[in-house]
Amino acid sequence: MSRPGPDEVRAPEGPEEEAREGIGLRLDPARSGQWRLNTDPETVQRDLSRLVLTLVELLRQLVERQSIRRMEQGDLSDEQIETLGLTLMRLEEAMTDLCDRFGLSPSDLNLDLGPLGTLLPTD
Repeated sequence: MSRPGPDEVRAPEGPEEEAREGIGLRLDPARSGQWRLNTDPETVQRDLSRLVLTLVELLRQLVERQSIRRMEQGDLSDEQIETLGLTLMRLEEAMTDLCDRFGLSPSDLNLDLGPLGTLLPTD
C-alpha cells in the first residue's frame, strides 16, 4: 500500500483510525504516518463536549438501571420512587437539550470500542 502524498486526503482504514479521526486526531503524512492532535478550537470543543456528555449519559443509564433494580426489589418507598422517576426524567431532558446545543445526536454519544462493541447498550 502506498502512502498518500502531502496534498492527498487519506480515508481512515479501519475502526481504530475512524475512532481516532472522530476525536480530533489526524494522521500526519509528513511525519511518517504519526498521529497528531487537531487543535482547531471548534473541533476540540465539540469533541470534548461529546466525551463529557458520553460519560454523563453512561452514568445516567447506570443510575437508572440501579434505581429500577432497587424498585423491583422493594427497597424504595412510593415517595422515593416518585422522586427518582422525576429526577431521571429531568436528567434525560437536560441531556437532550445539551446534545442539541452541541449539535450531537444520542447515537454520537455511543462510542465504538472496537472488538468490545459499543460503550452504551443499544436496547
